[in-house]
Amino acid sequence: MDQLAGMRIFARVVELGSFSKAAEDLLLSQSTVTKNVAWLEAHVGARLLNRNTRGVSLNEAGGHYYERCKAILHQLDEADGLIRRSGAELDGTLRISTSVAFGESVVAPLLLPFMRAHPRLRIDLSCEDGFVDLVARNVDLALRLGRLADSSLGGRYLGANPWVMVAAPAYLAERGRPAAPAELRAHDCIVYSSVQGDAVWQLRAPGGESHAAHVRGALRSNNLPTLLTAARDGLGVAILPRYVAEPALSGGGLSQVMAEYTLPDQEIYAVFPSPKLVPRKVSALIRYLVPHFQGDWWRRAIQSRRE
Repeated sequence: MDQLAGMRIFARVVELGSFSKAAEDLLLSQSTVTKNVAWLEAHVGARLLNRNTRGVSLNEAGGHYYERCKAILHQLDEADGLIRRSGAELDGTLRISTSVAFGESVVAPLLLPFMRAHPRLRIDLSCEDGFVDLVARNVDLALRLGRLADSSLGGRYLGANPWVMVAAPAYLAERGRPAAPAELRAHDCIVYSSVQGDAVWQLRAPGGESHAAHVRGALRSNNLPTLLTAARDGLGVAILPRYVAEPALSGGGLSQVMAEYTLPDQEIYAVFPSPKLVPRKVSALIRYLVPHFQGDWWRRAIQSRRE
């Protein structure tokens, strides 16, 4: 038999002073109650209750045992209640990691409404462009751009991060507007050293054929805000994520180049240390984020920043 169940039944018999009343209260048969108490007495090796025609009463051993049972059951009920309360409301600290530009421009504004909806939850947002070991750094959730490399991690696809080729209107007026991948060799190009092929830009023509454009220029950086500033200042042609370039495109500071050619999208993933037993605060944030990365999400992200 189950000792914990036996302890609960024993405690209820003591509190109600009767096997039959305990059975009625617990929705059990009287024989089940009697058998559980008898098993418990055999298990501890001592009689716990005095039985007579008027009911039951505790003996000395039973009194000591009842007090211990009551304390154990109270602690267990408190633990159950804590989990139930945590299921109803998020609390504790949620440690999030992402890249600098994505964190500042996209993630941080999205987190604010989530935090207002869960006032007991604390957010620890870390933004850095280098590799972050989720387990070593005790990170609950990372928002990463690109394919997942570590299969031991848990991951949830959120959406696509599109890229666009841009240049300042003044640069294009002076140097001309490239119309085909081969023409990029005659232009100064601003190279993002982290993704998208570095100095080899992968382009897809309207007909579906792929082109690898080898580019060069005076500036190469792994920092997206630096590339954006350089492009707006007329240093050359750049490829940038839509969420970085869109404000300058809509404001006229940048112009789209070779719009008929497409660049590879990046995948956006929510990544967590293990796919098993995902904490509720992590799964709740993922559910919140999924609809925010559908469609032209970068336009909505920019609009929310302006508001």
